[in-house]
Amino acid sequence: MHKTGDVVLGGLFQVHFFSSVPDLSFTSQPQQPTCHGMYVLGFKSAQTMAFAIDEINRNSNLLPNVTLGYTLYDSCLELGIGFRGALSLASGQEDQIVVDDTCVGNPPVIGVVGDPSSTNSIAISNVLGLYRVPMVSYYATCSCLSDRQKYPSFFRTIPSDAFQVRAMIQILKHFGWTWAGLLVSDDDYGLHAARSFQSELSVSGEGCLAYTEVLPWDKDTDELRRIVDLMKTSTARVVIVFEHPSRMMHLMDEVVRQNVTGLQWIASEAWTESAVLQTPHFMPYLGGTLGITIRRGEIPGLREFLLQIHPDLHHNSSYGNSLVNQFWEFTFQCRFAPAPAGWLEGGGALCTGQEDLGNVDNEYLDISNLRPEYNVYKAVYALAYSLDDMLRCKPGRGPFSGNSCASLQSLEPWQVCYHLQYCYLMFNVQLKEAQSSSQYARPPRSVCSESCPPGTHMVRRKREPECCFDCIPCSEGKITNKSNSLECTSCPEDFWSNPQRDYCVPKKTEFLSYHDPLGICLTATSLLGTFICAVVLGIFIYHRTTPIVRANNSELSFQLLLSLKLCFLSVRVSFVLSYSVSCSLLFIGRPRLWTCQLRHAAFGISFVLCVSCILVKTMVVLAVFKASKPGGGTSLKWFGAMQQRGTVLFLTSIQAAICTTWLVSSSPTPHKNTQYHNDKIVYECAVGSTVGFAVLLGYIGVLAFLSFLIAFLVRNLPDSFNEAKLITFSMLIFCAVWVAFVPAYISSPGNLADAVEVFAILASSFGLLITLFGPKCYIMLRPEMNTKTRVITC
Repeated sequence: MHKTGDVVLGGLFQVHFFSSVPDLSFTSQPQQPTCHGMYVLGFKSAQTMAFAIDEINRNSNLLPNVTLGYTLYDSCLELGIGFRGALSLASGQEDQIVVDDTCVGNPPVIGVVGDPSSTNSIAISNVLGLYRVPMVSYYATCSCLSDRQKYPSFFRTIPSDAFQVRAMIQILKHFGWTWAGLLVSDDDYGLHAARSFQSELSVSGEGCLAYTEVLPWDKDTDELRRIVDLMKTSTARVVIVFEHPSRMMHLMDEVVRQNVTGLQWIASEAWTESAVLQTPHFMPYLGGTLGITIRRGEIPGLREFLLQIHPDLHHNSSYGNSLVNQFWEFTFQCRFAPAPAGWLEGGGALCTGQEDLGNVDNEYLDISNLRPEYNVYKAVYALAYSLDDMLRCKPGRGPFSGNSCASLQSLEPWQVCYHLQYCYLMFNVQLKEAQSSSQYARPPRSVCSESCPPGTHMVRRKREPECCFDCIPCSEGKITNKSNSLECTSCPEDFWSNPQRDYCVPKKTEFLSYHDPLGICLTATSLLGTFICAVVLGIFIYHRTTPIVRANNSELSFQLLLSLKLCFLSVRVSFVLSYSVSCSLLFIGRPRLWTCQLRHAAFGISFVLCVSCILVKTMVVLAVFKASKPGGGTSLKWFGAMQQRGTVLFLTSIQAAICTTWLVSSSPTPHKNTQYHNDKIVYECAVGSTVGFAVLLGYIGVLAFLSFLIAFLVRNLPDSFNEAKLITFSMLIFCAVWVAFVPAYISSPGNLADAVEVFAILASSFGLLITLFGPKCYIMLRPEMNTKTRVITC
């Protein structure tokens, strides 16, 4: 398409979808490439440039006394065709256009509007940039073209892909889509978009790509089948596509063939509003697509201009009329005469040229959604304003050498390029949601791994994207109270994790309590022993004058005073045992400083007092027996009542000194033990000095062993009621209990150690009580046995 003028602007547009490039065998002259498949929006964009130039020429305020012309070429989205057209525009050597009767070929252009393809723009700018021929693209979005060092004469009226990539990432973030697939075209537009998208996604940390595939340039069925198979099997439900509408149709044909539904498509600006994809054939699969689209504008008067075209019924050689004829045939689905062979036979109609274009409802006349056309319109005006600014320059104040200005007669493209860089055009990136059916009312889920709930932490899967992870529960004692945490935090010392591992709770406390079943049993047993001791004491007091009581601790003397002393001794022993049983209650309840100190002291002193009385009683029995032999009477003078009490007091005071030294040097204290259970705090009494506790137990053991040894030696005394046998048996039980106590106490954890100690106290106390006083009480309750004759017999 061509129009003469004082200054000519060039244009490159995609007026056809497809091209046929002949095979270059180099054995014959190659045929010229041909284009087919009318692209109505491309033709409309070319017409928009013609309208903008016509409007500028009618504007007396912009470029007055200067007429703009244009020369437009069809690139067919083919690099070779577009590059050939660009070189023809820059050199002015196209011989198919006759300007007038004297000049052959169109003059060189001072600026080019186009190309719509990023790949074509890169190649063309590399050449035109050498001569600073300005090129203003209305659709090339590759971010690589923003490099002013490599492309100094390239400009555009559309944002680079960097903006729509960021917008797409914001869409992913808004809907919570962290797992998506990326499909790109096999050209600079797609490959640079993929690189930019991966980089921005990595920096933002908003998601990961399940796959990145390059769509084939031609209709490679096998490759398309492989890619669609991958889309079908992938867990990613979101697919982002940077592709041109013509090749997007190839992909969608395979999607329809395999019936791949349920995908959420995100479209780049290249095919967001492509009418060739908004068909009943594709919409069941593309419904609900989200896309990035360029700014929509209004161009008053454009519709009327578009209606002015008419076909050339004379079929002259004008390329423009030929193109209009192609458009006319495409729009009305007819053919100009002579029609192709078989057209009429197949029911096809002939074009008359009188068809009414105004009654056709298609994209060509739709001015409600002018997007690429508006960019073309701005590109033409950008060049026009740059020319106007350059021609209004006042001599001596110009920007060029010697403050000179450019003139219309000697106008150079590089001068236009200089002024063009100071022309600013506003642009905006907007999000448009396509009309969706009910199946897309709710956005799909598209994540590689679901978010880790509180109480778990993320563990990356090896050799997989960072969005793919496993949610591992926090270990005991650690929590995380937020989603997608990378690690768990430990609870404070006195706290533990709850079962859900999302917050810390105070650790349970454990000690031998009065409310626990074990504590209740031990308490009841201790009170029972105290009660039995009280009953025994009452029985002894009530029967204090009977022979068994009188003979209880002497068996060798019939004197009243000795019997009375022995009776008090037995009462004293009963009282001591009663206290020993009651002291076990100090081991039950929450440990405190005073209970920890008192429990071991009371235990040690009470048992030493008990065993000391038994030891003295055993020694008295032995002394009495020896006194009954000839020459043995002197032995009794060492075991009078005062000596007995003094011996018991002396032996007990030794234990009191041991306890005092222990409490002063390294006293038992309450202790929070966390070694037995991680989730519990065991309250116990730390013994402080292990040596002190060992000396306390060792001293009791020494006295018990001496009592056992002496009682064993006198076990065969010739009395019918021999006290030494009972003492021997009681000491045997006592020693057995405490020998078993030591390893059991050491190996028992926490409150069980206290229970073991209480059990040892109760067991040994009951052993002494039953073995020493059980037989006596039995005799006292049987009057016929409680006689002098029955009790004492030689």
